Amino acid sequence: PSLLKKIQKNINQVLLFLLIVTLCVILYKKVHKGTVSKNDADDESETPEELEEEIPVVICAAAGRMGATMAAINSIYSNTDANILFYVVGLRNTLTRIRKWIEHSKLREINFKIVEFNPMVLKGKIRPDSSRPELLQPLNFVRFYLPLLIHQHEKVIYLDDDVIVQGDIQELYDTTLALGHAAAFSDDCDLPSAQDINRLVGLQNTYMGYLDYRKKAIKDLGISPSTCSFNPGVIVANMTEWKHQRITKQLEKWMQKNVEENLYSSSLGGGVATSPMLIVFHGKYSTINPLWHIRHLGWNPDARYSEHFLQEAKLLHWNGRHKPWDFPSVHNDLWESWFVPDPAGIFKLNHHS
Repeated sequence: PSLLKKIQKNINQVLLFLLIVTLCVILYKKVHKGTVSKNDADDESETPEELEEEIPVVICAAAGRMGATMAAINSIYSNTDANILFYVVGLRNTLTRIRKWIEHSKLREINFKIVEFNPMVLKGKIRPDSSRPELLQPLNFVRFYLPLLIHQHEKVIYLDDDVIVQGDIQELYDTTLALGHAAAFSDDCDLPSAQDINRLVGLQNTYMGYLDYRKKAIKDLGISPSTCSFNPGVIVANMTEWKHQRITKQLEKWMQKNVEENLYSSSLGGGVATSPMLIVFHGKYSTINPLWHIRHLGWNPDARYSEHFLQEAKLLHWNGRHKPWDFPSVHNDLWESWFVPDPAGIFKLNHHS
């Protein structure tokens, strides 16, 4: 009987061992299968992401001209199949109105985030004596702070609110930035010949129009006054380079210097935000295809361009005093075709004297 018991005990131990091994094998297969299928699922979910990269577009919405922002957004969204994420930047007291305008209009389909800009970051960095006070609006300086507002994107498009996009924004996003360049702009000497410079009297297209060359700090830069300027109303920016080169800090330094020494000819170029950028990005920026920034439409209400030329343009910019929602202005029909009426009825077009 003791031998039988011994054999029985051994059999039980073997069975227990086999049971444990079997359980281990089942468990391993389950875990392994789970991991594999999870990875497969990840691959599947990543594929559409890779195929359709999100294009971040930053645009400001200022209280008195919110209709401009909405028209620009409408034109971008209507002319592309790309996956656009709009970052609409405003001051605290306008955020609810921005959301209402988007959600209660044809723009409700867009993918957007509303970002609050705190004007306190500009304290002590702006001179209050500009000849064009509208250029001192805090939102005019949002372009200096792109990496603080946008986090998860490598490449970002920034647009002024007084633009209309007629091309596919994917093309602008695909602008090549040279190695070591944090941004791409449109050169002011790059204007297509159809945009007759003679009609744009008083237009600045060199550094001399923006910087006061009588000041030592400007002379010491060693930049020729006849250097071609650029317009920062359309920017394609690389956030990694921007942060690496501490662009925001550099721009702030030149804002503070201007407060102390009055370095910029703001009365000439009206370039309160442009001047620091001209200094910081001198010789270190890539260029945007000129058709992606046809500008100065707001410069002179008597200077019209040919319809053919305007049809070829991918982006139109009414920089200058004469905005297309106001009177007098030119080519406002092109702008008005993208206008999204204000659900609150506050913003109205003014096309009569």
